[in-house]
Amino acid sequence: MPINNIFELGELFELVQQKKIFADGKTFVDCIPKAEFSYILHRYETEKNNPAFDLADFVHQYFNEPERVAVNYISDANEPLKDHLKKLWPVLTHHPQKKVNDSLIPLPKDYIVPGGRFREIYYWDSFFTMLGLQVSQQADLIENMVDNFSYLIDRIGYIPNGNRTYYVGRSQPPFFACMVQLLSEEKGKNILVKYLPQLEKEYHFWMKGSDQLNKKNISVNRVVRMPDGSMLNHYWDENDTPRPESFREDVELATKQNDKKKMYRHLRAAAESGWDFSSRWFEDENSLATIHTTDIIPVDLNCLLFNLENAIAAAYQIKGEEDRHQHYLTVLAIRKDAINKYCWSDSDQFYYDYDFIRQSPTASESLAAAFPLYFKIASQLQAQGTAEKIKRSFFKNGGLITTTTQTSQQWDAPNGWAPLQWMAIIGLKNYGFGELAKDIALRWLALNEKVYRNTGKMMEKYNVVDTNLLAGGGEYDAQDGFGWTNGVFLALKKMFAVNFE
Repeated sequence: MPINNIFELGELFELVQQKKIFADGKTFVDCIPKAEFSYILHRYETEKNNPAFDLADFVHQYFNEPERVAVNYISDANEPLKDHLKKLWPVLTHHPQKKVNDSLIPLPKDYIVPGGRFREIYYWDSFFTMLGLQVSQQADLIENMVDNFSYLIDRIGYIPNGNRTYYVGRSQPPFFACMVQLLSEEKGKNILVKYLPQLEKEYHFWMKGSDQLNKKNISVNRVVRMPDGSMLNHYWDENDTPRPESFREDVELATKQNDKKKMYRHLRAAAESGWDFSSRWFEDENSLATIHTTDIIPVDLNCLLFNLENAIAAAYQIKGEEDRHQHYLTVLAIRKDAINKYCWSDSDQFYYDYDFIRQSPTASESLAAAFPLYFKIASQLQAQGTAEKIKRSFFKNGGLITTTTQTSQQWDAPNGWAPLQWMAIIGLKNYGFGELAKDIALRWLALNEKVYRNTGKMMEKYNVVDTNLLAGGGEYDAQDGFGWTNGVFLALKKMFAVNFE
């Protein structure tokens, strides 16, 4: 089988990543080769033992380094933010490529990328980007992106983390049904029927192996059999090797682990969650080395799958196929009951993830608890408890923190992220907590505008505790662009009728 990916270059790839030829491990896997891989490998084997051999020179001789998105784009912080965001859409738009010779998986239609080091489409990012496209009256671009995701489902069997070959093996939080529902707001309810084949294919991907579950075999792929016989889902990855885009970091972390493959699977599963990384996945909240993602039933993932089942049920109802409609109503009702049984804490009045290995809830308090409110899975009393906890423990000067644990991980306090602000705000509004929702939105919007005035940029994430900082920290440098921040900003501005400066 011919080598067709940089991360399959064996020793050459590993040395480039381990010796940090590029400061960011994602750079090399995005590089564009100047020659066939077979020739590059031949030259490497021929030259590597030469005393004068320089690995960095060799790499730059045979690979072109990719550019960051909008690297030459210069914004004007004095320009109204709404005009800035309008100008950014075409800057962040990628057009179909007929032929590529790098790790990019070509897509048939235009799509929006986040920005910065993220030069490709990302699955769950895209829903929140679409919120802004809807406000910007770009329904056709939303449809193009839904078509691209449908293409990936038909070609690969699911939507990968992003349209890169090194992301194949894992997905991301399943927001495809939300995208189709959003598009149906613009183009009618029959949109659900149009994309029903892809909705069901994605559902089967997440439920793959469910027919193999029993009391002794409680977990297969992404499906888990709960003690009462119901089925819930967890994050997973088809591979148990270091992530190519974070090869050095993963190898170093696993050095002292007895079961390195298990560690790699946990890391990859956390990447599938989109929350890479968070103390939410750790046994010791201060130690990434204690990550055990695949042991955890995430409350947000299962709410998203509840919505996927709901979208499929609605599509069958529109088609007039009542048997299939009732089937999906039954399975989503079972999932709803299971979420409330295993993830709700009566004593804390809050939703938690569930550790199915230990058969107990985790201790991590996170904004994933807002998802049952967003998808109307919670009772009014459960929503009230969740709202009170959010107000008491998550609400800060610039919006909502991601977890109540402060660590160096980017999906923890003090960082706030646009998608989680949106899920919490809409969830709270769904149950009548409109004033709290508005207060959160106004603080978040003010922080976005403040950072824009100081930098001319929209950021991937923000420090919502110390609003004098420009952005939040994490696994990589703060990125600007930025697709989902732009989208949520525009949607919240419209929702709360806040005037632009």
